[in-house]
Amino acid sequence: MLSSDSLNWNLENKRIHTALKAGVNCCRFFLGGIFIASGFVKANDLWGTFYKLQDYLEAAGVPVSQIPRVYPFLFAGLLACCEFVLGIHLFFGIRRKTSARVALLFLSFMTPLTLWLAVANPIADCGCFGDAVVLSNWETFFKNMTLLAAAGALCWGQQYVFKLVTYKVDWLISLYSIVYVLFFSLYCLHELPVFDFRPYAIGADIRKGMEVPEGKHLPVYETTFVYAKEGRQQVFSIDQLPTDTAWTFIESKTVQKEAGYEPPIHDFSITLQEDGTDVTDEVLDDGNYTFLLVAPYLAQADDSSMDLINEIYDYSVEHGYRFLCVTASSDEDIAQWQENTGAEYPFAHMDDVTLKTMVRSHPGLVLLQRGVVVNKWSADHLPDEYQLGAPLDELPLGQVNRKSVSRKICEVLGWFFVPLLLFSLTDLAWLARQRKKKKE
Repeated sequence: MLSSDSLNWNLENKRIHTALKAGVNCCRFFLGGIFIASGFVKANDLWGTFYKLQDYLEAAGVPVSQIPRVYPFLFAGLLACCEFVLGIHLFFGIRRKTSARVALLFLSFMTPLTLWLAVANPIADCGCFGDAVVLSNWETFFKNMTLLAAAGALCWGQQYVFKLVTYKVDWLISLYSIVYVLFFSLYCLHELPVFDFRPYAIGADIRKGMEVPEGKHLPVYETTFVYAKEGRQQVFSIDQLPTDTAWTFIESKTVQKEAGYEPPIHDFSITLQEDGTDVTDEVLDDGNYTFLLVAPYLAQADDSSMDLINEIYDYSVEHGYRFLCVTASSDEDIAQWQENTGAEYPFAHMDDVTLKTMVRSHPGLVLLQRGVVVNKWSADHLPDEYQLGAPLDELPLGQVNRKSVSRKICEVLGWFFVPLLLFSLTDLAWLARQRKKKKE
């Protein structure tokens, strides 16, 4: 028989083992969930990840204009895929040793980087979770410190990690996770992000997004415009824009002069290219429909859908709707675009950051009515003549149609787990059949 001391010792060891197992697996699920969320949000909005990578490169002093756009875009897709798949591995307990080490290595690189961001503050936020959860640079650093500690604990106690799936199907889950996140990224690029966390989502009221609560004061911004004449550039304020048509617009710059409450929408301003008239209030107060063709930089915009865009402009003229191409491009780029595409619609200037925020497509199309975002389309999914067979108030695409967040989440989870379950059951059935053949 065991003595009472031996029994107490075994009981104490069992409690310690249980506590360690619980702690290590809590770290594993916590890390897995964070990596899945981070990768999924990046895959949902690759354009946003691409813009954030450009901010990082500019902060590091890298000349972004000299880097082909395809490279940071591919890196954005690769980063989203790696984070998502790593999170799936950690969550399900697949390749426990390798997954834990990769997570620790990744966080060992990211934590010092976020410390530099917190100290130097070259950009406003790290963009870890896109626009879904915006963290300050110091919050991001402390978050990564917590994750680094969890990854260290996971590497130390990886023997306590239990698997949620058998070895027979873990390879299938890994493969399907890669396929799923890649196809989801491509879908969001072709259409638009499934989850739109920005202040210009369908159904958003731009006027309300610009409101300031009572007792709060706005930050002070200064917008300057760069014009050129006879090879000489000059900076003008918004109140001193040149009336001489010999001046050509080059670019606009907005800088913050004083801090204050910043509403979700604070830089929505439309200025006609033709005469510099500010038509922001006209557009937001118009009870009729307004099409905005959003193209931050026309020199880089995709012109493959220009015939369809020209047809939409003709449709808007026929039914008395306003149509504007809003851009931050120079007059020369606008003229080149008109020559290349045969565009007859009017152009207006807007801040480039606002344009990038409005719609994740280059170009993209936004439909407004009384300042409410009624609909949005990517360049690859524009409405055609069959969908525009009547006035907008008689068509579904002329009505605000928002899916609830819960419905979108159910659809996304369904597209992940239902096919995965079917594939897993098929694989298990095939293995059972193989075993049966061997016995026979």
